[in-house]
Amino acid sequence: MLWVKSFHIVFVASWFAGLFYLPRIFVNLAMVPPESAAERERLLLMAQKLMRFTTFLAVPALGLGLWLWLGYGIGRGAGNGWMHAKLAAVVLILGYHHACARMLRRFVQGRERRHHVWYRWFNEVPVILLVAVVVLVVVKPF
Repeated sequence: MLWVKSFHIVFVASWFAGLFYLPRIFVNLAMVPPESAAERERLLLMAQKLMRFTTFLAVPALGLGLWLWLGYGIGRGAGNGWMHAKLAAVVLILGYHHACARMLRRFVQGRERRHHVWYRWFNEVPVILLVAVVVLVVVKPF
């Protein structure tokens, strides 16, 4: 079980690294002047590669988490309300990941028009979600 936990943590941390950095690329894309086509294309290429890699990392993170939950019974039974909250946070993280993919598609199509400040705020969401998940798992407040 400790091996599964260890790899789950590694893949979750790696997944979040991508979720932290991808919106920073969006900030830069939103700031690219219209006449800078080469810069825009370079940033789009970086974002597309990072999105693929981040999605690739999410799969084992989720699979190993599911293994811990169903295979070892972690967080099941009475007094494990923290796990329900953590699973809700995981659903929100998946929603954030999906939102990043949609925004990237819109950038590629030239249809994403939000201001760079919006992306700066959007970039803070995974930090809040990661803090919530870590506190729920470590402290188990309920």
